[in-house]
Amino acid sequence: MFTLLAIVLPAATVAVLGYVSLRQWQHSAELLSREQARDVAAMAADKVEMVLRATEDDALARLQATLAARGPVEPALDGFVAATPIAQRLYVLDRGARVVYPRAPVDGDAPVISALRVLMTRGWEDRGGRREVAVGEISVLTAVLRDGRGPVLIGITRSAEGLRRQVLESLLPGQEAPTIYAIVDSAGRPVYSQRPLDGADLVAAVPFRNGFPGWRIAIYQPRGTSPVASVRRQVSIGMGALAVLIVVIAAGVVAVGRLVRRETEMARLKADFVANVSHDLKTPLSVIRMYGETLEMGRVPDDASRQEYYRVITRESERLTRLIDNVLDFSRIEGGRRRYDMAPTAVEPLVRETLDAFAYPLGQHGFKVEVEIAPDLPEVAMDADAVGQALANLVDNAIKYSGDTKWLRVEARAADGGVGIAVSDRGIGVPREEAQKIFEKFYRVGRSDTQARRGSGVGLALVKHVAEAHGGRINVESRPGEGSRFTLWLPR
Repeated sequence: MFTLLAIVLPAATVAVLGYVSLRQWQHSAELLSREQARDVAAMAADKVEMVLRATEDDALARLQATLAARGPVEPALDGFVAATPIAQRLYVLDRGARVVYPRAPVDGDAPVISALRVLMTRGWEDRGGRREVAVGEISVLTAVLRDGRGPVLIGITRSAEGLRRQVLESLLPGQEAPTIYAIVDSAGRPVYSQRPLDGADLVAAVPFRNGFPGWRIAIYQPRGTSPVASVRRQVSIGMGALAVLIVVIAAGVVAVGRLVRRETEMARLKADFVANVSHDLKTPLSVIRMYGETLEMGRVPDDASRQEYYRVITRESERLTRLIDNVLDFSRIEGGRRRYDMAPTAVEPLVRETLDAFAYPLGQHGFKVEVEIAPDLPEVAMDADAVGQALANLVDNAIKYSGDTKWLRVEARAADGGVGIAVSDRGIGVPREEAQKIFEKFYRVGRSDTQARRGSGVGLALVKHVAEAHGGRINVESRPGEGSRFTLWLPR
């Protein structure tokens, strides 16, 4: 648990810090990007206003020359308006506030003329320079000029089309792509745009200080190419990478947890294995020593008893050999060094020899043994020692895990194109959910009546390995309390 916490807590800290850092970087980058875009828009607005002022100064100089010239005034002023794209309407009022031009005002001229007359207060003739007068949403450029009879007040309303042709088209197209510069009015409608604004995102907008009340110069970027979009895209990539990292860390934590549990369980199973093998080895050694010492001291009164002692020593020696062979074979299997010598072998003699080796413990425990071997069984290509050891493990388990009914049945018959050798008992049985786990190394059924019986936990694992090494299989049919039937199937 401590190991998992040592992994999870730093990983969670890194994930949270990474998320917060990405969000802060996104906010800072977006703010910087907008500030830079606003600065660029402000510089563009200053440039437009500077060029517009120069254009208007030139127009006022030409208008002064036109007014000072001799000849009819109205045709000359008509020519001035036609030659000045920036001028939409021209107004000229004399000293008496009379309209000198235009001679025939149109709809919309009255408010402008009224605003000009308001300016004609005492001393207006002495005012120099230019002034901006707002009339609704219209900005009127005013100045005091002189004609042949004295000072006049002029007013010029600007033409958006003239602004576009005379100023904007010559000034803004030089800006680098993919930035789009546009002029929008107070309602946000584009007055001028380098390119269509469909699918473009507004980055920044700055109002003009003079000339066009409510108008702004705006910077657009094609959707997905703006600096803000790039920042968000990078943040999304960073978030994705962080999410992948979190998933990988989580998967690693789960894998480490499983590995730790597995290694802990394996260590426990190995410890049990060592303890069980030590006990299983100690038991026959103790019996052999006790019977050997009894024979050595001459305490056996007759030959029949001595023969019985000899049989016990032989049986325990065979049991000891079988235990050692299991451990050694398991070690070879684990190391990949186990080799099998295949040769055609008759099945019946192999079964009889295995049961003969267990004749004494079967008789001692009062087992009823039934053997049924089908006649004319074909020889099978096998390693006789390995298959005999596997069969011995099955018989030994039947004895070890027997119940109140001491019964053992061994069958051999042709099945599925091969030969099946079945060992049946009426012992304690195996739960269905553990039927396949019992063939895993070191595994023992987790029940009190099973744990009370000593065992190394490798016998059935060896049986499975032998079966698979011969191209066969091992199956089990069992019910708790009713017994088990293990079938070792070998191909011909």
